[in-house]
Amino acid sequence: MLVWRTSMLAGVVATICWLDKITVWEESVIIGIDPGLTGAVSFLRDISFTIYNIYDMPVMAGSGKRQQVNAAELTKIFQEAHREYATVKKAENIIVYLERVSAMPGQGVSGMFSFGCSYGIVLGVTAALGYSVHLVTPQSWKKRAGLIGKEKDSARAMAQLLYPGADLARKKDIGRADAILIARFGSG
Repeated sequence: MLVWRTSMLAGVVATICWLDKITVWEESVIIGIDPGLTGAVSFLRDISFTIYNIYDMPVMAGSGKRQQVNAAELTKIFQEAHREYATVKKAENIIVYLERVSAMPGQGVSGMFSFGCSYGIVLGVTAALGYSVHLVTPQSWKKRAGLIGKEKDSARAMAQLLYPGADLARKKDIGRADAILIARFGSG
């Protein structure tokens, strides 16, 4: 008889199958998302902490001179990733950690609206694909990474230290670094 259960063991989310005292781990993919226009999406293997891929947030022209998140391209990224990671067969084995964002002091009304739209698009795409979405505050993941009170580029330095093979060479890759560290926060 097979019994499937999803649980948290030593900070790792895993689906376990018990079959006559044999335990089989079914791998999950942890997705970290920095939802801003300069943000990114990272895919992390839950057990080995290996990075599958990092994508810059896909954007397109919005109203006027503004840009917005491209929902169709973001959906393609998730669908391509789902096909690519053959070990992860079910949507419930893909867990999304999305940075919970809010208005910042000094940000204009149209800027806040644009940022809220980006956040809503990302949240809508992930929910529509049936992924489990967990919202995480910047303070939570930065505290665990030891980045509270540090400069913004410290996240990129930390991600480069943890993942030397990650493509984070450009100064503007802070969004990618944030996405990686958000995924790492989600993996325990």
